[in-house]
Amino acid sequence: MADKIIENNQVSIMGKIASQFTFSHQVFGEGFYMLDVLVKRLSDSEDRIPVMVSERLVDVTEDYEGEYIQVTGQFRSYNRHEEKKNRLVLSVFAREISFVEDEDDSVKSNQIFLDGYICKPPVYRKTPLGREIADLLIAVNRPYGKSDYIPCICWGRNARYASAFQVGGHVLIWGRIQSREYMKRLSDTQSEKRTAYEVSVSKLEYTD
Repeated sequence: MADKIIENNQVSIMGKIASQFTFSHQVFGEGFYMLDVLVKRLSDSEDRIPVMVSERLVDVTEDYEGEYIQVTGQFRSYNRHEEKKNRLVLSVFAREISFVEDEDDSVKSNQIFLDGYICKPPVYRKTPLGREIADLLIAVNRPYGKSDYIPCICWGRNARYASAFQVGGHVLIWGRIQSREYMKRLSDTQSEKRTAYEVSVSKLEYTD
């Protein structure tokens, strides 16, 4: 049963380690740590993707900054309570890690597959230049009755197609994880730079 569930959320990324390990939390005596990985885009820019790693997978006391790594796992979410409201926090939960010599251009460095359900009405819009965009929020089931809530963004024809999706509809998504910086306004005088994560959709299939 658990293996079947795991198939509905598959991530593979390859990139350069860009931070030290920072402690996240502990479950049944097993420590989990966060690590940032820089993954190249085709456009020569990079996505900075947070990865959650168990201390059982790798020696978290070592400094691996600058080394290249391949990670497979799932894209997970949890709600962090801050400033009187919940904030959705996303990261790649690592199941397997391997160190690689360098970035291998023959390997896709950032891919994700999700099998989930639409959990709020799609938001369809056009940019000032006329580019079509649709935002989706997908619930992907996890074992033991939990779910991950994953924001996805569609473009062009896919955005038009996704704009008609109904809440509760079943959707399959293929794409890549991307990071995006934005300014969060905290008050009239204060704002801070934050990073949002979402799945940039390359292909999708929908069934009611």
